[in-house]
Amino acid sequence: MSDKKLQISIENVVASATLDQKIDLLSIMKVFRNVEYRPKQFPGLVFRLKRPKTATLIFGSGKMVCTGAKSEKQARSAVRKVVRELKNSGIIILGRPEIVIQNIVASANLGGRIDLETAADVMDNVMYEPEQFPGLIYRMAEPKVVMLLFASGKLVCTGAKNEEMVREAVEKLHAILEEEDLIYYE
Repeated sequence: MSDKKLQISIENVVASATLDQKIDLLSIMKVFRNVEYRPKQFPGLVFRLKRPKTATLIFGSGKMVCTGAKSEKQARSAVRKVVRELKNSGIIILGRPEIVIQNIVASANLGGRIDLETAADVMDNVMYEPEQFPGLIYRMAEPKVVMLLFASGKLVCTGAKNEEMVREAVEKLHAILEEEDLIYYE
């Protein structure tokens, strides 16, 4: 068992938020320069923040989706900042947004080479078709995430609802690979 600390990096956090009210997207467009709104192409308005660097889609229904954050905390803070900026510009926002983390995408390096061929044979819930995609796709049941695993030892984890879930999934996968002798350290 290698006792190197696993390097896990959060790449994107997607959070949804609900304001219990309708929102006039045209009035937002009139006030802000940093927004994109083309209702013929897409029903949502895109509100970009420089800090934290995120894009929040705002829909007329009062629903919002924030992407680009690098942590749960940053995603929540971005949504609150967008709402605050709307309020400060005279857009009437009645309640506080109800924020839910929908998905966290993370990458990690396990620090060894992985035998994907053998992994595809011995592991359950995997898909490996190297002619179509160089990685092995592993659907973990608990925690419920999907991992893309590469021969280099790098991986992408998606579907997590919090950062703890990411760590748990990566550590569990690492343990499985070591138990089955599927990872080799140079």
